[in-house]
Amino acid sequence: MNTQLLTNAQIVTPSAHFTGSIEIDNGVIAAIHKDKFYRDGHDLKGAWLIPGCIDIHTDYLEKELHPRSSASFPMPFALHFLDARAASCGITTVFSAISFSDNESKGRNFEQAICMARQFDEVRGSLLLRHFLHARIDPNTHALLDHLSDMALLESLYMVIFNENIPGERQYSLNQQIEMRMKEHGTSWEVTRDKLLAQIQEAREINHRHLIYEAFKDKCVIGSHDDTTVAHILEAHASGSVLAEMPTTLAAARKAKELGMWVCMGAPNYYRGGSHCGNLACVDAMEEDLVDILCSDYHFPTMLGSVVRMIDEGMSPSKAVNMVTLNPARLLRFDEEIGSIAVGLKADLVAFQSERSFASVTSVWVEGVCKMAADYTEKARPLTGAINTIESHTL
Repeated sequence: MNTQLLTNAQIVTPSAHFTGSIEIDNGVIAAIHKDKFYRDGHDLKGAWLIPGCIDIHTDYLEKELHPRSSASFPMPFALHFLDARAASCGITTVFSAISFSDNESKGRNFEQAICMARQFDEVRGSLLLRHFLHARIDPNTHALLDHLSDMALLESLYMVIFNENIPGERQYSLNQQIEMRMKEHGTSWEVTRDKLLAQIQEAREINHRHLIYEAFKDKCVIGSHDDTTVAHILEAHASGSVLAEMPTTLAAARKAKELGMWVCMGAPNYYRGGSHCGNLACVDAMEEDLVDILCSDYHFPTMLGSVVRMIDEGMSPSKAVNMVTLNPARLLRFDEEIGSIAVGLKADLVAFQSERSFASVTSVWVEGVCKMAADYTEKARPLTGAINTIESHTL
């Protein structure tokens, strides 16, 4: 039997926070000991000990694959370093977003997305963490219909999100879209506007949400992205969505909660104090208790950073931690295996210190196996040859 004892930790369970110890047997939490310290255990030196974070939406994958428009890297390379980056931020379950759409302006198409997803399937089992795919599907294109059957065969696909790309809707207004495309293509206001209006008219006549739902209802969690109006939420709910991901207005977030949907906001939005593009601020939604889940969106460190900040601002440790662990586990129906510190669950755990208003992760375990460890107590020493002692030479 492979037994471990983690001791002297600030343990956070779904409903309590206390100093204590945890026993792990064969990758499973076997016992939790409140107010007990064991000399023969692995001393965590008072660090926070929480479940591994579950990130239901990150955009890192496409950034690792294509860090510049003219620079690309292979999937094994990109996913290896995404995996290490996530581990260093206390994330043990990662849902990487891939856009399934025909978006010429962003160089995206369905064939390319499916190729990426198949490569992801091949690589994900060789990594430190648990990895799944989060499909952002454009429901307003007929091209989708030729690829639904291929998408349904993807082993790692577990989340499907309606990601409407009609210009002028949701995240960016029509005028914002016109200005962005004028800069991108160097065209006039009138030409850009007329082209966008034609695209809008064509897209509004197409809606395949029902077909997407039928294709994935037995396999995936279904949600909707960037809902702006009550009508958007009503349409999403009627199309099988159980998640409102990053609603852009309070009205949309309120309606989602009223209908019993989960609401997810971006952790960078909370940590920075507002949306990077001027939409709904997470703190405003939290004031009305409208937010269930925080995801990394585009920045892994802000998940635990937000937990630290929420606790510093008076939220109970359990409520703060649940937003990045138990609540996403419940949404995903993973909560009988991961997402909380409880006897019988897998030992996906993270230890971190929080002295500097953000989290410094010191250890990460997946099913009791240590995947990452860092020691911040010993600082790196300066090199013996200081830079200002180097003699300058005139060429």
